[in-house]
Amino acid sequence: MPVVYDLKRLAAVPTAAELVDIVLLRTQRKTPTVVHPGYKITRIRSFYMRKVKFTQQTVSERLGAIVGDFPRLDDVHPFHADLMGVLYDRDHYKLALGQLNTCKKLCETVCRDYVRLIKYADSLYRCKALKVAALGRMATLIKRQRAALAYLEEVRKHLGRLPALDPTARTLLVCGFPNVGKSSFVNKVTRADVEVQPWAFTTKALYVGHMDHRYLRWQVIDTPGILDHELEKRNVIEMQAVTALAHLPCAVLFFVDVSEQCGYTLEQQKSLYDSIRPLFADKQLVVVANKVDAKPLETLAPDHRALLDEMVAAHDANGPARDGPALLVPMSNVTEAGVQDVKNAACDLLLAARVEKRRAASGGAKIRDKLHRLVVTPADAASRRPALATALPVGADADRGPSIPTSVLAARAARKLEK
Repeated sequence: MPVVYDLKRLAAVPTAAELVDIVLLRTQRKTPTVVHPGYKITRIRSFYMRKVKFTQQTVSERLGAIVGDFPRLDDVHPFHADLMGVLYDRDHYKLALGQLNTCKKLCETVCRDYVRLIKYADSLYRCKALKVAALGRMATLIKRQRAALAYLEEVRKHLGRLPALDPTARTLLVCGFPNVGKSSFVNKVTRADVEVQPWAFTTKALYVGHMDHRYLRWQVIDTPGILDHELEKRNVIEMQAVTALAHLPCAVLFFVDVSEQCGYTLEQQKSLYDSIRPLFADKQLVVVANKVDAKPLETLAPDHRALLDEMVAAHDANGPARDGPALLVPMSNVTEAGVQDVKNAACDLLLAARVEKRRAASGGAKIRDKLHRLVVTPADAASRRPALATALPVGADADRGPSIPTSVLAARAARKLEK
């Protein structure tokens, strides 16, 4: 089961210089500070060994807290794992955490080696020199992680700004070409306030809005625009939308600008639909014909209308709720005509699919529905009496004699003759 991390409450990551100051200051304040040359050599050794061990423990605690606080990509939901891999480069993220973990182990090795040396030191001067060398090497190891600590602090700041998205909630996901009206629709049906501008790629990240439908809470995700080219050529902004389409169980609203005011023709929008259709092959789909105020569906050319019909017929919902094509709903953000129809159609589709999936998941009901009473018909169609005496109630077949073996009858006759 995926581990849930509170990404908005990650502790701040100190810089390398700040971490060295924290460790040395804590060692100075938490350990004894006075030693005299008149002490026994065993007491002097213990004094300096304690300082080295305490410094190593502080370094391990601080670095361990940083590594443990950040989410592990193997433990979180696949959507969050892929999203972090897209935004922060999965390899760089793992390498930074691995470097801090290696630094912690190296500090433990330094502590173990120098404690062994201090244990056999023969003077106060030698013990102090070994302690200074041990703390200096630990500080050098920490300063070498300057780049990793700075990178993790930037990741922490960006993680705190990510939308609070629940992958298990009832979700509507809006996608399509840039500037086709996705953000305007999200602003109208939810409480979100997504920036809307007349140029492309105004939305550069995932935005989440919430709404109510049938007394249930729903989340609507506004995704950045996607261009029609190969997956390898898509940038970080587009890959966020692809990641959401691939991993979130949701109803997909694919927006089509029938007026072509977005700068892309219907043929290009149909080509994009065909390229990303495998991402939502097992999801409920609503094709939204937007901007019908500028160009109603009735005025479309026959070939353009045929493209919309092909998009609708091409999607085959594999879920248990419905088998058939997707829905085509006309809409206009300017006049708000059809906005509620799009919302209701998508919510009802997803709700029916979730209910049917939950019913199918209940194993007892599924087995009970498959149980049947078998009635065997003889091959020769002859009527036969039941083979077991318990098959019929007592008295139901009075003319049928008792079934007693002959050996039993012979034994009874022999006992009667003896009497």
